[in-house]
Amino acid sequence: MSVLELRSITKKYGDFYASKDISFVVEKGEFVTLLGPSGCGKTTLLKMIGGFQQPTEGEILIANRDVTNVTPEKRDTAMCFQSYALFPHLSVSHNICFGLEQQKVDKREQQERLSDILHQVGLQDHKDKLPGQLSGGQQQRVALARAMVTRPDIILFDEPLSNLDAKMREGVRFEIKELQRQHNLTSIYVTHDQAEALAMSDRIIVLNRGEIEQVGTPEDIYFRPTSRFVADFIGAANIHTAYVERNSNSGNYNVSCDMGEFHVESETPPVDDNIYICWRPEDATVCEPGKPNSFALTVSSVAFQGDTLSVFGWVGSLNEHKVRVQLAGRLDIKHGDVLHIQLPSYAMRFLEKVSA
Repeated sequence: MSVLELRSITKKYGDFYASKDISFVVEKGEFVTLLGPSGCGKTTLLKMIGGFQQPTEGEILIANRDVTNVTPEKRDTAMCFQSYALFPHLSVSHNICFGLEQQKVDKREQQERLSDILHQVGLQDHKDKLPGQLSGGQQQRVALARAMVTRPDIILFDEPLSNLDAKMREGVRFEIKELQRQHNLTSIYVTHDQAEALAMSDRIIVLNRGEIEQVGTPEDIYFRPTSRFVADFIGAANIHTAYVERNSNSGNYNVSCDMGEFHVESETPPVDDNIYICWRPEDATVCEPGKPNSFALTVSSVAFQGDTLSVFGWVGSLNEHKVRVQLAGRLDIKHGDVLHIQLPSYAMRFLEKVSA
């Protein structure tokens, strides 16, 4: 059952499009992330869903009700802000119950819901403290509890973890996901952090310059990007121009690029003979010279990363194209070494056509 539907949503400021013809549907209990770089329109879109801004064109439906011009307090949504937006003079308990008081929920039920949510977010021992007496992670859990306690149709997250340090961010990330799964909460989450989106989402909507670039599961977005933008924005990717020739066997292709000749297996056919291709650094392995689907790499720099090495180097007959490989194990590799690198036949992904 769909909880949220956007139909051709456009937000325009003069000649600038913050959002352009955005359409998608979110099902009950889904965790959907709006992902993209700064300025791509993700926060504007979230604010329109919450009713804090109105679209120039299009419709927003929540539970099959048109709420396009409905004010925020009359929509069944709750917002978790980037800055937490807690009342500094109110205790944790009073902050959490603020929305319930606005909804005129019975006092007894307020206390029952408060008790339940404090236990769920692990803040029983902090209920009488002021926000200034809490850590950043605890404040974020108060903001989450305040949103959840009203039991809305949709919870909206506006980069809620950006103010936390890396270790705390990872911990709170999993707390949010666990609570969302436990209570089957429909969630729209805004972030520019690719790792966050991949770890938490059921589906990811990648935005670029106000438009949808690709929609899919984290696995789809990472392993099957459809454009250079998505391939380069989500994780690391090596991107090349290539000429593709179909093999006699279905799903098999011969690919020529600056690294050499390669055999590629792909369920998705290329959109043209002259296209962009990409492959992930972790797909690479060191091999003996002359192996199929291999190329020579002249090492320019090496970065130690614990259990892996990030190796950067040059490929091609004139060493004119730089690539990155991620190699596992304790390897003695240094500047100037020539490595022979092999790619599996499934590693190369077909992207968009090379424009003339």
